[in-house]
Amino acid sequence: METAPILAWTFVSEIPIPDDIGPILVAGEKPVMAYKTFRDSAVFTTKRLIVRDAQGLTGKKVEMYSLPYSAINMWSSENAGRMLDFNAELELWTRAGHIKVKLNKGVDIRRLDHLISSAVLGAL
Repeated sequence: METAPILAWTFVSEIPIPDDIGPILVAGEKPVMAYKTFRDSAVFTTKRLIVRDAQGLTGKKVEMYSLPYSAINMWSSENAGRMLDFNAELELWTRAGHIKVKLNKGVDIRRLDHLISSAVLGAL
């Protein structure tokens, strides 16, 4: 039985970690890598995934999603291989529900999969 994701994002490309992420991090938390989404950014830290979603025409209203790695029960990564890697996906099953992340060409799915593995299994 297929279940629809409760959230879906697309990571467009890897970007430098945004300067303004510092104020929302907790003591001992460090940013690891960041991705551009269509409207804003997603930042992986040593403790969680933070997705910032600018809303409205001006983008002044920002919705923040915070997913602690401890909430991830299972994940999968899928890509077409080296030849036609146009539609890589990462899926996360969490206590909150199912989350799907689509990856544009050029986003390294294996690097991202390794990060999730390290974070969930306690090696990060």
